[in-house]
Order: sequence, then structure tokens, then C-alpha cells
Amino acid sequence: MRVHELDPDVPGARFLVDRLWPRGVARDALALDGWLRDAAPSDELRRWFGHDPARWAEFRRRYVAELEASPESWAPLRAAAAEGDVVLLYAARDREHNNAVVLRDHLEGRLNR
Repeated sequence: MRVHELDPDVPGARFLVDRLWPRGVARDALALDGWLRDAAPSDELRRWFGHDPARWAEFRRRYVAELEASPESWAPLRAAAAEGDVVLLYAARDREHNNAVVLRDHLEGRLNR
């Protein structure tokens, strides 16, 4: 499973995993298999985190708790991963501290069980 910034050329089943549509990106510019808003962190958690690396560990803990509480929100990713490559797309500038990284790690852990 791969995590990428918004990149129209990455192959695989492509899912946008941000709650908000990326600014400045036309809806037809991304060839998506799905936009999983509900698999993204809640608005409250997203605002609290604010992409502050100092809050990263706590953000991960809280976001995983949200994912565990609503497995139906990320079920399409699990199904797509059973069929082949999955690409999680996100708009955050920080490649290491964003929700797609947490979601990828969570899914990989669940798929390897």
C-alpha cells in the first residue's frame, strides 16, 4: 500500500483520504476510485492536530481510535487491497506527519493479521 501526495500518475486503486477536497484541484483532475471522507480524521481531531509534529504521537493514537470505532469507513480500502495495489492520496505538505500515513500503517497492520 502506497501513500502519495496528489499525483495523477501513480498506478493502483486510488483513494483520496482527506475530509476536505484539496484547494486548487479540479474535481476531474484526479482519477479516483473513491473519496473516503469518513475514513479521514474527524474535523475536531484535524483542527486539534493542525499538522503540528509535536502533536503527532497523540494524533496517531486518537486517529487510530476513530478508525477502530468505524471500520466501515475504511472497508473499501481493505477490499481494494485484496484485489491489488492501493494508493492513498492526500493534500498535506508534510509527507511524514499526515493522516494517510496513519491510515496506511493501520490498514497494513489489519491486513497482516
